[in-house]
Amino acid sequence: MAKISLIGAGSVVFARRLLQDIVCVPELSDATVSLMDTDLERLELMSKFANKLVRDTGTNIKVETTPDRREALHASDYVLTTIRVGDSYERDIAVPLKYGVDQSVGDTVGPGGVFKALRTAPVLIDICEDIADVAPNATLLNYTNPMAIACWAIAEATDVPTIGLCHSVQHTTADLANYIGVSKDRVNAWVAGINHLAWFLRFEVDGTDAYPQLFKAMQDPEILSQDTVRFEVMKQFGYFVTESTRHMSEYTPYFRTNRQTIEDFSLNQIRQDLQRRTARVDDHYADLIEDANTDRVLAAERSEEYACRIIEAMESDRSVVINGNVPNEGFIDNLLDLSSVEVPILIDKLGFHPMAVGELPAQLAALSRSNQAVQQMTVNAIIDGDREAAFHAVALDPLTSAVLSLSEIRDMFDEMWSLHGAELAAYS
Repeated sequence: MAKISLIGAGSVVFARRLLQDIVCVPELSDATVSLMDTDLERLELMSKFANKLVRDTGTNIKVETTPDRREALHASDYVLTTIRVGDSYERDIAVPLKYGVDQSVGDTVGPGGVFKALRTAPVLIDICEDIADVAPNATLLNYTNPMAIACWAIAEATDVPTIGLCHSVQHTTADLANYIGVSKDRVNAWVAGINHLAWFLRFEVDGTDAYPQLFKAMQDPEILSQDTVRFEVMKQFGYFVTESTRHMSEYTPYFRTNRQTIEDFSLNQIRQDLQRRTARVDDHYADLIEDANTDRVLAAERSEEYACRIIEAMESDRSVVINGNVPNEGFIDNLLDLSSVEVPILIDKLGFHPMAVGELPAQLAALSRSNQAVQQMTVNAIIDGDREAAFHAVALDPLTSAVLSLSEIRDMFDEMWSLHGAELAAYS
């Protein structure tokens, strides 16, 4: 009779996937699912959808809804966080772009990612303090970005057992299978690094190294055009990375510093991402409204998300291996101790057991550490309330430092800070 709490249940796409996954697991047929959000309209809609899904699939799952976080967390066994705190295109994307820092997403890396962390991580730490108080046996499954910084800060500030979850490993595995023309169920991979800069250290089909097939596939212009940045990174560094071409282009200084390079790698359309993202969310919201109100019987199909697989493994005898983000307690030897690393993790009834990877190839560790410097300074800023550490984080960002001088970075940082007003009052 597990209790699962979703903090940020107004996240239309993820909350729906989670609910559909839960009703597919026999061991969770009598679970309690507590939905919490401060957006009452979205919360009511998600509640209506959840109760219809439960009825239509014939489970005994109990659905609770509340805007009160502590009430939702009380006596929970599993807590999932998928929240947004003050995200703003104007502050996070438009201001850096005015100075010449052309971010593609700007929510996990770069100036936008640092400021998102400054706003978001303190809220996640507050949630963890509530968990420690009213749900001391709970495991936190965090989906909130910026993943690496958020998980690092949570581990630094609290003792709540936490796994940070993303879907880039699953999506990339499917991409790679598609590029070499095999079904996904024939592919195996050993992946490790940091979130969005994790690496396919082994990529096999039917137990045989498939990297030669992948390098061959890259010679096909049609395949190359689908993933220009990641194939270039593989060509130059030897391994395929987990994050998309769109997102990976802002993690390094190589792809977004001038118009010609942006055109060469077909990254021109990226600045329309806000409009595209908004349209996609609106479409999913419309679909949810329709399904919550339809007379049609709803069915559930499992997604590729890890969260419910983790809960299922801890509630049953079916263990599973996933990739997740945890503190680096000797799991990757050449990345920073206690930083947030993404490694294979065995999940079973006894909990979660991260696996030791050893050393990453030196060039991959170096790329990862360039981003870990930003993450470390941002975590220092969050834990110590230190504005100057936040500036140092932005100044160390690989893309930002490739485009701007230090004085220009300072001007950009100050402008972004001023637009936050009282939101960052805890920093000095």
